[in-house]
Order: sequence, then structure tokens, then C-alpha cells
Amino acid sequence: MATLETLSEQRCHGGVQGFYRHESETCGVPMRFAAYRPPQAEKGRVPVLYCLAGLTCTEETFTIKAGAQRLAAELGLMLVCPDTSPRDTGIPGEADDWEFGAGAGFYLDATQPPWSKHFQMYSWITSELPGVLGEHLPAAVERAGIMGHSMGGHGALVIGLRNQRRYASISAFAPIVAPTRAPWGLKAFPRFLGPDRNNWKAWDACELARKDPAPGTILVDVGLADTFLDRQLRPELFEEACAASGQPLHLRRHVGYDHSYWFIQSFIEDHLRHHAARLLA
Repeated sequence: MATLETLSEQRCHGGVQGFYRHESETCGVPMRFAAYRPPQAEKGRVPVLYCLAGLTCTEETFTIKAGAQRLAAELGLMLVCPDTSPRDTGIPGEADDWEFGAGAGFYLDATQPPWSKHFQMYSWITSELPGVLGEHLPAAVERAGIMGHSMGGHGALVIGLRNQRRYASISAFAPIVAPTRAPWGLKAFPRFLGPDRNNWKAWDACELARKDPAPGTILVDVGLADTFLDRQLRPELFEEACAASGQPLHLRRHVGYDHSYWFIQSFIEDHLRHHAARLLA
């Protein structure tokens, strides 16, 4: 039986916003996450929407900045926000670079030492964390969707496409859709996954969508004033991959919006309703 430590809990929109920590067997260190329990959870288990944050973020970032709890309370969705990497692993230099290591786990399973010992974010989120939620919180883990922002958007697309039976709905804000062709990915992937680029393809949303499209429509929002748009995000590549395979995609480009949480706040309702349409059907 997994032990869950409650760091804090507060009432919010009739539900409870909590912050938690548990000893992760997968990552080998304590891992943190936030979970919002809507009012409906007092009467029974509710669907789960995983919300993955981006580079430099923690489990607090989306929770505090996105403004998602009000509508989650109305719809009856549990919002689960994992931390973005293991912390305090003892790996030399793990927190020296904001684009790699602590706060930048890229939601993959590292294969290269020393990172492979602890940086198993994919397995933690897809295998271990649902068990913790199901054991300790009123989470209907068999009814799940996944979304994310930037690096978290990359994670949501990759995790959702690789586990189509587990996640009924997928969406992303400003995702890194082709990390094998973007500076952030080209910096992180060799250190996490080794030099063989063939091993990188399993963690590239464009490669996955082209090979094995998901049945549901993927919602993606990007801001045309995003300074990362042309070099790091490259949504047109995902658009091309989805068109080639027949993957249903609703890609929206918003004039004047940037990469910030002001952008996310502006369209978070659309994303929650996108997921609710599948999870509450």
C-alpha cells in the first residue's frame, strides 16, 4: 500500500485543492503532485484530467495560474498536476540548467546514466501515479484525459498518443510537437536517451501521430505572439503529420497571445469542456 503525505488542503469552489507527496518506487525519490477534488467527489469517484506543466514549473504552476478550478467544480473533473521532474536526486548539476534536469524532465523515461536512475517521468505518470490516486483519492482513474503546456504539451501529446485506451481525450497549449527537430529537444534527448535518434522517435508527437493516430480529436491552441513559436513549437509540423495519417486535429492560432498563463487562462474553459465531452459522456 502506497503512503500519501498531505502537504496542504484548502477549500476551493466547493471542492478541495490539495498538494501531496509520496515515495515513488519508479523515480526513487519523493514525488509531488497537486489534485483538485470537485464537489461531486464527495459522493463518489470522478474522472481525472492530468495537467502537465512546462519547463521550470512545478505542481503549483498550473494549479495556481490556470484558473481551472471553477469550471472543474462545475463539470465534476479532478485536476491532477504532477511535478515536472524528480527533485534532489543527488545527480551532479541536476538543477544547473533551466532547460534540462530539475524542472525539465520532458515526461519521458531516461535510458542514459545518471539520469535513468530517477528520471522515469513517463512511467511515474502513466503507471504509478494512477495507482496512488485510486488508492487515496476519489479518482475514477479508468476515465482519464490529459493536457499540458509547452514541455507539458509535448508530454500530453506523447503520453496520450502512446496510451490511447487509457486517455480518452488529449489537448495542449503551445506544445513542443517535434522535439527531435527543436532546440529544446535536441539539447535534452541525447542526454536522456543517448545519441541514436531512432530511439527519440517514441517521444516525438509528430512521429507518433503519423504512425498511429488516436480516434478522438486533439485540441491544440497556440499564440501567434509566442516568441517560441517558430523555433521551438512548430505547430505546422504536427498539423502536417495529422493530415498525413488522418488524425483528427483542431489547431487554433490566436492573434496577439503569447506563451504565458494569461494565454492559458483565456482558453482553459474550451479545453476543460473538450475533455468533459469525452470523460462525462
